[in-house]
Amino acid sequence: MQTLLVYKDSYSELTKAAWAVLRNPDATMQWYIIPILLIFIYIVSKEISEGHIKAVCAGAALWLVDIWNEIWNSYICAVSGHAPVWGTPPGSVEGVGLAGQSSAFDILIGYNIEISFMFFIMGIASCLMLPKDKKAKILGINNRVFFALVMTTLCVAVECFLNYANVLTWEWSFWQRSCPWVLWIIGYLPFFSAAYYTYDRPTNKKALQTVGCLAALDIVGIIVGACLNWI
Repeated sequence: MQTLLVYKDSYSELTKAAWAVLRNPDATMQWYIIPILLIFIYIVSKEISEGHIKAVCAGAALWLVDIWNEIWNSYICAVSGHAPVWGTPPGSVEGVGLAGQSSAFDILIGYNIEISFMFFIMGIASCLMLPKDKKAKILGINNRVFFALVMTTLCVAVECFLNYANVLTWEWSFWQRSCPWVLWIIGYLPFFSAAYYTYDRPTNKKALQTVGCLAALDIVGIIVGACLNWI
C-alpha cells in the first residue's frame, strides 16, 4: 500500500520520487529479495544453532540503532519539507538522471529492505571477527575500539561510493563526501559501539535485554512518526 503522506511542493524532486514508491510493493518488488531472505535466515539460524546467541543479539543491536537513525532521518524530511538527510529514491528520476535500479521495497524515506538485511548481517559478521579476549590490544589499541574504528571507516568509504554512484542521495550541505567525519561520528560509530557493547554483555539474558531496550526506543519512534504522518 502506498504511503498516505501528501507531497509538499517544497520537497526536492528526489524526495518526491522516493515518496512515490515508499511502501509500495506493486511498483518495486523483485524476486531477488526471496533468496536474500533465505540467506539471512540461514545465517541467523546457523549462529543460534552454534550457540552464538550474543553475536545474533549484537547484529540485532546494530540493526536497531540503524533503524533509529532512519526514523529521525524521516522526521527531518517531514519537518523540513525539503529532503531527508539521506534518501533512497528509485533508480530513474526524470530530470535528475540517477543511476542504478530501484530497491525491491522501500521501508522508510532513506531505508530499504536491502539495507535492512545488510546491517543485521554486518552486525553479526563484525562480532565474529573479534578476539575472545575483549581486553586484548591491536597496535596498542583495545581490540573493540580498533575494530569499531576500522569498520566505521570502511562503511563510510562504501557509503561515499554509493553516493558517488547516485544510488544514495544526500541533499544537505552538512552531509556530503566533503565532510565524511559527520557520517563517521553520527552514521556508523554508534552502530558498532552498540553491537560490541551487546556482544560483550556478561550473559545472553543481558544481551537480550539490551536489544529489548533498543527495540522499545524504535517502537516509540515509529508510533510517534506514524501518528504525526512523518514516516
